[in-house]
Amino acid sequence: MTLPLASGGASLDGGLYLWVTDLAAHAPAPWNTAVSVWTDFGLAAFVLCLAVAWWRARAGGDAVRMARVLAVPVVIVAAYVVNDLVKAVFDERRPCQVLHTVTVQACPPPGDWSFPSNHAAIAGAAAVALLLVDRRIGALAAVLALLMAASRVWVGAHYPHDVAVGLVVGAAVACAVTVPAGRAAPLVERLRTTRLRPLVAAA
Repeated sequence: MTLPLASGGASLDGGLYLWVTDLAAHAPAPWNTAVSVWTDFGLAAFVLCLAVAWWRARAGGDAVRMARVLAVPVVIVAAYVVNDLVKAVFDERRPCQVLHTVTVQACPPPGDWSFPSNHAAIAGAAAVALLLVDRRIGALAAVLALLMAASRVWVGAHYPHDVAVGLVVGAAVACAVTVPAGRAAPLVERLRTTRLRPLVAAA
């Protein structure tokens, strides 16, 4: 069963969406190109943040921290799956399909639902998971997550509420998975006595 929101998003924050896309339409072309590149490939930045967090945890020797770092990829996949399940409940059409506006990127095809944003959910999950592992890296990831969410509205792909809820879904999944993952610390300790030691501890 689905709950169609055909133009419901427009009644929530369609005006704000149109204001943002109007700003984008009058922005310099190089700026819009940079935002487009970020919105398409920016999730790779979270992989780099994870790599740095893993390296710092490996050097620190904290088994709980390492267990949580190793859980981050699971968190990201879980956030995507949960967000997709939520998306399947609501048939919200993309704002660029409902509202008359010029967008930076081509409008996704019909059936590619808008609510909530997968990009925002993944970014929010990665940011919160990393915050629970390493505050410095997590703070950077949080800023990147907000930029990712904003970029999805700027290029015309989502309503503001799509990305806001996506961030919340990702954050909730991250908290639900990352904190309990610390209980796997004894497994990390055992791995340190095997050939996999370089994965979980510095020499």
